[in-house]
Amino acid sequence: MKQLKYHYEYPHPSVTTDCVIFGFDGTKLNVLLVERGVEPFKGRWAFPGGFMKMDETALQGAKRELKEETGLENAYIKQFHAFTDPNRDPRERVITIAYYALVRISEVKGGDDAAKAEWFPINKVPSLAFDHDQILREATIALRQQIHFEPIGFELLPEKFTMTQLQHLYEAILDVKFDRRNFANKMLKLGLLTEQEERITMPNKKIAYLYKFNPESYNEMKEKGFRLEF
Repeated sequence: MKQLKYHYEYPHPSVTTDCVIFGFDGTKLNVLLVERGVEPFKGRWAFPGGFMKMDETALQGAKRELKEETGLENAYIKQFHAFTDPNRDPRERVITIAYYALVRISEVKGGDDAAKAEWFPINKVPSLAFDHDQILREATIALRQQIHFEPIGFELLPEKFTMTQLQHLYEAILDVKFDRRNFANKMLKLGLLTEQEERITMPNKKIAYLYKFNPESYNEMKEKGFRLEF
C-alpha cells in the first residue's frame, strides 16, 4: 500500500460527540436518553451521540446528532468538556467532546431512534453506558454554573411563561427552593422580563401575569458584566 505523504504511523484515537439534552416538564428537569441496540452496553441507556465525520467540526457533529435524535435544528447547545479516559470505550481508544443542549420537550419530535428514546427526570436516571454517568454529573455542574452568567433557562420555557414557571425552572436546575416574593422581585429588577398584556387563570383560580424574555435588555447587561446571584 502506498504511504501518504503526510500519513502518521502512530495510532489515532477516534473522536465522538455526546449531547446531554435537557428538557423541562414544568416541575422537573429531564434528560433525553437512548437505549443502545448494539454492543457494547446493549440494552443500557446512554446519551445521543456518535462518531464525527471527517468533514465536520465537533459542533457540526453534535448539531447533526441533535437533529437526528430530536428533530431540532436551532436549539441552544454548548460544549462543556472533553472526556479522554483511555478505557472509557471497550472497543477502542475514543475521545468524546461533550455538549449540553436545552430544548422544549413539546418541540422534540424524535428521529431515527425515536422508538428507543425516553425522557428521564434527572434524579431518576438509571445507570448509564460508558462513562455517561460522569458526563451527566459534569453537564449538570456546567449548567448550574452557566445559569449565573447567561439566562440560558429561557430556552426550556414556552415563549410566554408565568413567574411561577420561571421559579420552578430555576429551582429544578439549581436544586434549591426560593421564596416566591423574593424570587419575583429579583427577576423583575433585573429587567430581563417583558410583561405581557395577557393574563391566565391558575389552578388555584388566581390570575397570573405572563412574561417574555427580553434579549435586548440582556445584551445591554452583558456588556456591563452580568451575574445572577440568589
